[in-house]
Amino acid sequence: MPVHYPIHLAEETLWLLADKAVYWPARKCLLIADAHFGKASAYRSLGQPVPQGTTTGNLQRLDRLLAAYPCEQVIFLGDFLHGPGSHASGTLNALRAWRERHSDLSLTLIRGNHDKRAGDPPGDLNMEVVTEPLLMGPFALQHEPQAHASHHVLAGHVHPVYRLRGKGRQSLRLPCFQLGAEVSLLPAFGAFTGGYCVTMEEDSQVFVIGDHEVWPVH
Repeated sequence: MPVHYPIHLAEETLWLLADKAVYWPARKCLLIADAHFGKASAYRSLGQPVPQGTTTGNLQRLDRLLAAYPCEQVIFLGDFLHGPGSHASGTLNALRAWRERHSDLSLTLIRGNHDKRAGDPPGDLNMEVVTEPLLMGPFALQHEPQAHASHHVLAGHVHPVYRLRGKGRQSLRLPCFQLGAEVSLLPAFGAFTGGYCVTMEEDSQVFVIGDHEVWPVH
């Protein structure tokens, strides 16, 4: 079973998952930010030598989560597809085959900046597509990490990573969750997505992902 770290936020219990997602047990819901399906194929279409199989690997990780946690809904916090080049037949066929295996699952996409360039996913993926914010319980589910007037924001967009420093010049960049007073960030779910280093702030907590576990940074 994928490792999870339970936290309490806005009077709700959420599980931070080592597979770079959040599970909301009360809603039987998975929250995923920045999947960027088809990013590698988009780069290859431009002649860039990038790895193959990232879409398959991302979908296999998602399958593991759905097998491990009772789930009725998956909400993507923006950037489902990377760009126009993500509509390559190999990427879309893999997504369609995955969707057929999970036809009863409710899927929602909150449009992110890359979704606006890529266009909405094909209709046969049977995915509801909405603009931010999506208000759900005490949370405003968004792509952009901008504070909401009345709800705690769960967002993606920046692909947060945290730099752990060792002796001398040794350091390690790890994907992380950053929980703030008004806005909390999810790591990018997709492989081959890069990351932006966040810092430990006075009113925030950072949880890094490493060795298939979630670790609080003290």
